[in-house]
Amino acid sequence: MKKLIYLCVIILLIGCNENQQNRQINKIMDANNLQLATFAGGCFWCVEAGFEKLDGVYQVISGYTGGQIKNPSYEQVSAGTSGHIEVVQVHYDPNIITYATLLEVFWRQIDPTDNQGQFVDRGSQYRPAIFYHNHEQKKIATESRDKLAASNRFQQEIVTDILALEKFYPAEDYHQDYYQKNPVRYKLYRYNSGRDQFLTQVWQDDLELKKPQQYNKPAADKLQQQLTDLQYQVTQHDTTERPFQNKYWDNKQAGIYVDIVSGEPLFSSLDKFDSGTGWPSFTLPLDEHYIIEKQDFNSAHPRTEVRSQYANSHLGHVFPDGPTGLRYCINSAALRFIPKAELAAQDYERFLPLFEE
Repeated sequence: MKKLIYLCVIILLIGCNENQQNRQINKIMDANNLQLATFAGGCFWCVEAGFEKLDGVYQVISGYTGGQIKNPSYEQVSAGTSGHIEVVQVHYDPNIITYATLLEVFWRQIDPTDNQGQFVDRGSQYRPAIFYHNHEQKKIATESRDKLAASNRFQQEIVTDILALEKFYPAEDYHQDYYQKNPVRYKLYRYNSGRDQFLTQVWQDDLELKKPQQYNKPAADKLQQQLTDLQYQVTQHDTTERPFQNKYWDNKQAGIYVDIVSGEPLFSSLDKFDSGTGWPSFTLPLDEHYIIEKQDFNSAHPRTEVRSQYANSHLGHVFPDGPTGLRYCINSAALRFIPKAELAAQDYERFLPLFEE
């Protein structure tokens, strides 16, 4: 839900005046701990689709950069007369996906040896490029390009430019999420462009970037040894522990709550409140990437069940009666509490800034 609200607000702000738009988007991004990355890889419909499927990416906006005309139209850019390039701007959470990983995904979407266009789309407005937002991104991008060149995956020279981003202009609304709005036309265009055929030939089994899964669910026999009987029944068989007779319902220490099975970071003490129900209650997840919500019809009235992403542990339920809108009612038996002082030692250091005064 938090992600959906973010997307809607960003889309609405695209219609505001330039200064107001920039101020508000920056404010929203800061609140969500997001960063920007900008890439050109030919048709922005295709590149947008490639990035939006990634965990940790909140939004991808198609647009233009690099030209002389303010607020260019698609007709001006596609004609090659404005000096702009079609690009996508990626809003991402660096705690979930790194800039280096975005670059690895970018290389798997383009032909980096062709600076005269991409696939069926020809002209400088379709050439590939990386637009950095700061010196750190420039450094990482340069290292990534050098690494790709040294791999000898491509027989020709890597000619993808790395340039400083000057001004980004969002494309017209009908271009945003084109692959979702017009799936048949998009798939037909993509197939006929030759993009996928080229990428499959070059990358073969490495086309889909293999990412390490940090939070794993142990095998069934180990899981039974690791958990108490109550923890096992709650997380694996969707039972509910007794109210007021559980470990964390009245815990007031500063820290975070993680999945007892996998260690996925789920909730923060900063969002915990006394709901009077006898179970730990939170106004929102620590990171919604690790939360799955699904309809539960096992009671007289349908409810929304809450489960963890990787371990698929049953956690509890979410209700629309919290102090700020939602109440995540969670079983203590599904959680492990990590005090603020132990976050760094247990590899959750990235959450320490949340507790800074």
